[in-house]
Amino acid sequence: METLEKIRKAYTEYVLENGKQPTSIFQFAKKLKMAEADFYTHYASFEAIEADIWLTFFTEAMATVEADETYQGYSVREKLLAFYYTWIELLKAQRSFVVYSFGQLREAQLNRRSQGLGRMAQSSSKVMSLFKESFFDYARDLLAEGRESKEVEPRPFVTDRYPNALWGQTLYLLDFWVRDVSKNFEKTDSAIEKSVNTTFDLIGRSPLDTLFDFAKFMYQNK
Repeated sequence: METLEKIRKAYTEYVLENGKQPTSIFQFAKKLKMAEADFYTHYASFEAIEADIWLTFFTEAMATVEADETYQGYSVREKLLAFYYTWIELLKAQRSFVVYSFGQLREAQLNRRSQGLGRMAQSSSKVMSLFKESFFDYARDLLAEGRESKEVEPRPFVTDRYPNALWGQTLYLLDFWVRDVSKNFEKTDSAIEKSVNTTFDLIGRSPLDTLFDFAKFMYQNK
């Protein structure tokens, strides 16, 4: 673990000081006084380092909220709010790197669009892949809990897309925070609250669900 942290820290410092990735893994490993072959036992590429950093942001946020005894008693809506607030708070400590890394993803997306190569969603990036995979696991568990507590309404053809909606919300909040220039990122706090509340208002039970149930009952008993 110490070696991984050493590599991640050295990589973060390099990209922030130079505004780009190291020229080669050989040179980077040499700077760390590490054989290139030894480097490859930990990471296969620079993108793999960034992917691990993004995953670490997520796992540290999850460890923090789950260590709080009150978290387990929260509603599903409150749990997601707690995760986002904690996650953003952890990102603040590495804001310069987050701005750099996320900016690179956004730039790559724009370049591909301008070259007519189609839309490259940030969610499909290798750099975000580990984070996305772990977040989807968290989202599925959270939504399953929500169905049991009746906070999440299962709907045909739509329920399976809920994790994607939460991932899209996560990228939106990340992008909002990166662009946020308000004092202490107060607007981001508001964005988190409003977006999560809106999401759960949409995926929770609504008058339309009651109307659908009634229409179904009438059809079955006509």
